[in-house]
Amino acid sequence: HHTGYGVVEKRGSQLVSLDCGRFSCRRGTPLPERLAFLAGELDGLVDRWQPETAVLEALFHGRNTRSLIVLAQARGALLSVLARRELEVREYSPAEVKSAVTGNGRAGKEQVARMVALLLGLGSEKLTADATDALAVAVCGAQRERIDRLRKEVRRGRRGTGGKP
Repeated sequence: HHTGYGVVEKRGSQLVSLDCGRFSCRRGTPLPERLAFLAGELDGLVDRWQPETAVLEALFHGRNTRSLIVLAQARGALLSVLARRELEVREYSPAEVKSAVTGNGRAGKEQVARMVALLLGLGSEKLTADATDALAVAVCGAQRERIDRLRKEVRRGRRGTGGKP
């Protein structure tokens, strides 16, 4: 019912939060309508900010199979929009996000929220948990961008030359 989003920009060595929040559907809305709403909201966000890259949190195994299926369907709606818009998409596990933001892959939500606020200079601005999580994923993506690009170039170079990994 809620999906967080965060838009950050890298300015030199600084990260700046440009926008964040969450897309929320009314309870009781049928799943196909919720997925269409989510896709439409993301499409509008992409129009507004014209990002170069989209970063998503990778799925993790939860205890509730039904919730996992619905989450996968929501991700599918988001990925469809991003692919249609020809955006590069990168994904990170929750532990990778926590590690990039706090230095600890097992950090709690409060520690992640404090570090997101500190890294983005948000002060005491109160954000929803969904928005904070989305900004944490965006921070992780921004911090890992250079190393991810280098890894991609190395993989391409090895494949193109027949070299072994």
